Amino acid sequence: MSDDITPRLALPLLQPGQAQKETTHNEALVLLDLAVQASVLAVGTNVPPVAPAAGQAWIVGAAPTGGWLGQPGTIAGWTSGGWRFLVPREGMAVWSVADGQVARFSDGVWTLGVIAGSRVAIGGNDVVGARRAAVPEPIGGSIVDIEARAAIAAILGGLRGHGLIAG
Repeated sequence: MSDDITPRLALPLLQPGQAQKETTHNEALVLLDLAVQASVLAVGTNVPPVAPAAGQAWIVGAAPTGGWLGQPGTIAGWTSGGWRFLVPREGMAVWSVADGQVARFSDGVWTLGVIAGSRVAIGGNDVVGARRAAVPEPIGGSIVDIEARAAIAAILGGLRGHGLIAG
């Protein structure tokens, strides 16, 4: 770790005997303001806005231009002192206002709207778990009910379409 920055967010640290410590401290606060409970207006934007407001932020796209040149994949936030850039860390999550979804940084890229987990529980009750074996569709039998068979096939098709059972 450098003695000049923090290991996770690269926030500037105060140094013994440093003049104008408030400048370093304020820079760290500005970067924290971008990182904590992060929210961006859009993901993958390459062109900086013409008249951003202080506090607005974007996830920079892969081919940035203008004031964002050389900052692909970073979080660009506008401050009273100009653009500040936050380099994302593995697993970082940011709310995208434009998409109404979470963007997550993993393996060097931002992924929008993907939620990963091993189960979904509501009120302590599992409602979706690991995918189970395929449910066989009805075939044959001594009494064939065409309507019942069509209803079961539609239910199975819906469950498969939503990825809740294997197809």
